[in-house]
Amino acid sequence: MMVDMTGNTDATSDPEANRHRETFRRLNEVRAEALRHARLARELADERRRIMQQLLGEGFSQADIAREMGVTRQAVQKMLAG
Repeated sequence: MMVDMTGNTDATSDPEANRHRETFRRLNEVRAEALRHARLARELADERRRIMQQLLGEGFSQADIAREMGVTRQAVQKMLAG
């Protein structure tokens, strides 16, 4: 790595610095994608909860919902509490 008198690196001539820059760029890209997915997961969980509450309001039981979803009644209970 080439360093000038001020301590700055000359990234254009340093393949290692370029590689690190690319690694950090990818790290930030992956972080942004993970945040997007987490936000989407929260939105979908909210929608799932609304749908389940609607079904409960229409007279279905938690056991009915669980059977249709292929999960336990306790799992439905947790999703509703979420």
